[in-house]
Amino acid sequence: MAPVADLPRFTSVDLGFGVSAGFTSRFGGVSAGPFESLNLGLGVEDSRDAVIENRRRAAELIGAPVAFATQVHGTRVFRLADDDDADIFSKLAGGLPETIGVGDAIVTANPSVALGVLVADCVPVLLASRDPLAGPGAAEVAVAHAGRQGLASGVVAAIVAELSGAPDSDGRRCRREIVAAIGPAVCARCYEVPAAMRAEVAAVAPEAWAVSRSGTPSLDLPGAVAAQLAQLGVSVEYRSPFCTMEGRRFFSHRRATAQGLATGRQAGLIRLLTPM
Repeated sequence: MAPVADLPRFTSVDLGFGVSAGFTSRFGGVSAGPFESLNLGLGVEDSRDAVIENRRRAAELIGAPVAFATQVHGTRVFRLADDDDADIFSKLAGGLPETIGVGDAIVTANPSVALGVLVADCVPVLLASRDPLAGPGAAEVAVAHAGRQGLASGVVAAIVAELSGAPDSDGRRCRREIVAAIGPAVCARCYEVPAAMRAEVAAVAPEAWAVSRSGTPSLDLPGAVAAQLAQLGVSVEYRSPFCTMEGRRFFSHRRATAQGLATGRQAGLIRLLTPM
């Protein structure tokens, strides 16, 4: 394995003009033990001081303070706006709020803050929307946490609906162009589940039905997310080729649990760039 200093800590992805986005790995931070080294999760028994420093480094990677939510495998979308979240923006400017609220998706149109989604096998999704009538730049950016439960419950549809624009005078939503990036997650070869669980998820997300490398029932979460986005008219501009369980580049909750260990969280990060 290459020395940690030589391993990439951030993979940038292209989501169009006016957007900076990418995915962290587990490298480039200060955490020790099973959380080595760029653990960005505060709820995993790592040193709080280490996570604060790691989040500061994540902010440097994306160019703005990063807002994280408390993720609960649900479908709630948290909108971070200028007018009603002044206290949150003040805390972000001054350092680090632990969370901006409970939810599994966040959207903002504010270029002074970046958004983050924490994962360690679940699918991190980054999105940007653009109003074709308002110029080439993105209008809003968003993140979504799509684990097994969130995928089945409809978190992908929820964030796409939020990004699709406000209803017009006739109650119809203005059509915005939306692009997305799908980050590293556990792959279908590795995500073994009971047959009943596979059937339950596939009943609402058919593309999730899969078979593991050993021939047992499994779920293809990244494939199902990609299919749902396509069905909703979203263009997937990037899909990570990496499985979080294979190799040591990323944190994996499943791999760590099998070894009786705790583990950290990597993140998908996205922000609007201030218009020039």
